[in-house]
Amino acid sequence: MEAVKVKEIANYLVAGEVEKREVEKVTARLKPDLTVEEGYLVQQELVSMKLAEGRKIIGPKMGLTSQAKMQQMNVNEPIYGYVFDYMLIDNGGEVSLSDLIHPKVEAEIAFVIGEDIVGPGVTGAQVLAKTESVLPALEIIDSRYENFNFTLPDVVADNASTSRVVFGTTLKSPEQFELDLVGASLLINGELKELGAGAAVLGHPANAIAMLANMLAKKGEKVRKGDVILSGAITGAVLLEKGDVVNGKFDGLGEVSFTVTD
Repeated sequence: MEAVKVKEIANYLVAGEVEKREVEKVTARLKPDLTVEEGYLVQQELVSMKLAEGRKIIGPKMGLTSQAKMQQMNVNEPIYGYVFDYMLIDNGGEVSLSDLIHPKVEAEIAFVIGEDIVGPGVTGAQVLAKTESVLPALEIIDSRYENFNFTLPDVVADNASTSRVVFGTTLKSPEQFELDLVGASLLINGELKELGAGAAVLGHPANAIAMLANMLAKKGEKVRKGDVILSGAITGAVLLEKGDVVNGKFDGLGEVSFTVTD
């Protein structure tokens, strides 16, 4: 794909995010034959644009990390995107609906990386050995596409629907847990909406980070010391509405929350 086309698609998607409006999926409007590999080229251009604006990367994030979601999208490996500093919301803070399009929330376990992790061939055990701490998180995904209608290349290009993240304030050593057995509950206004366990993420959340390292290695890149990485959704995603009080409770890891405003 020509560089000018990559830039055109990246600008199109960034405009949707900045102007807080839905756009037609790329494969319907700009490039019907967009491939996953080309989607990552667009994503990288989008990332470069944000870095040029002075934004900072907090870390990568994994998406489509459940077997059900991979089967639904007909893929054999998850996807990744990037979380930026402007996407962070304080634990207990507020998320404004007016800043977003059609946001959904899901519960995840985040990893704080203590040493560089270089693929290929990385295992979950190696990830745990190089993880400084883990913490609870709520990710707010917000596809820029109309009616959440997109193909896999579309969502890759759209930075894997990354929008906002709320991290918990309790950091704990992964050695204290069997992360595949950690349960998470997602409550909206005190009502239980979703339940899940760490095993929903590729059998163990560390496996998602290992897969990320191996995917990045194909590009000569690596998971970096200091990255804070979302490992993938433990629960299903719930559409947010004005006034919602959202709370994620994680066995042994603590809680994380936010409120939805106008």
